[in-house]
Amino acid sequence: MLNGMIVKYGGNAMKSLELRRQVAREIADLRRETPVVVVHGGGPAIERELALRGVQSRFEGGLRVTPPDVMDIVEMALCKLNKELSQDIGEAVGLMGRDCQLLLGELLDQERLGRVGQVQHVNTALLYTLLAAGLTPVVGCVAVAADGEALNINADTAAGAVAGALGQGVLFLTDVDGVYRAYPDPSSLAPTLTRAEVEAGITEGWIAGGMLPKVGAALSALVAGAPFAVIASGMQAGTLKAAAAGHAGTRLLP
Repeated sequence: MLNGMIVKYGGNAMKSLELRRQVAREIADLRRETPVVVVHGGGPAIERELALRGVQSRFEGGLRVTPPDVMDIVEMALCKLNKELSQDIGEAVGLMGRDCQLLLGELLDQERLGRVGQVQHVNTALLYTLLAAGLTPVVGCVAVAADGEALNINADTAAGAVAGALGQGVLFLTDVDGVYRAYPDPSSLAPTLTRAEVEAGITEGWIAGGMLPKVGAALSALVAGAPFAVIASGMQAGTLKAAAAGHAGTRLLP
C-alpha cells in the first residue's frame, strides 16, 4: 500500500451521528489522495447495548473487562457499527477479525480481563486485495483466538498492529487536539514528538491519564514498522485531511 494511511476512529468522536457521517465523508475524500484502511472501536455503541441488558461495565488499566457473555454483546454492537460506518464511507467493506482470519490474537490475562486480547497477526493479503480493487477496508476491533472464539481488542492497539503490519502511517482520531506539554494551554500543543521525547513526557508527567494508551499504541505502531503516528482530534469536521498532511495534531516519529 504505497503512501497509504491507517485511520483509527472511535470513542467519543463517534457519539454524534452527524459528526460520524461527516468524518466518513472526509475519509472518502482522503482516499482520493491515498489508500486508506479504517480501524474502529465503538465504546458508546457497546455501552448502549450493555445498558439495554442491565450489564455494568468494568475497566482495569483502561481495558474493558470482557467475560464471554459480555464478549457476545461487544461483538454484536461492533458488527452493527462496522456495517453502518462502511455504508457511511461508501465503496467500503466492513470486516471483523473472524473474516478470512484478518486479525489473529491471544488472550492478555483471561482470569483478570476475560476475553481481552492483543493482535498477533494481520492478514495483510486480504487488505491489499481490497485496496487494489478500489475498496476501503473498515476493520472492527474484534480478533479471533486460537480457540476459535472472539477477542475484544483495544482499538488503538489494533490500529497500531495493522499500521505496523502494512508499514504505513497511522492517524489516531481522539477527543483532544494532540499531545500537550502543559494541557490545556493551546500554545503547548506539540506538533512533533520523537520516541525519546514521549518517554521523557511520561516520566515527567505531562503525558498522563487518557493520553497514555494513545501514545503507547502509537509507539507500538512505530516499533512494528509504521513510519509515523499522528494523534489528532476527531471532534470537529475538517481535521482529518489537515492531520494526514501534518498540519494538525501531534506527529510521533521514531
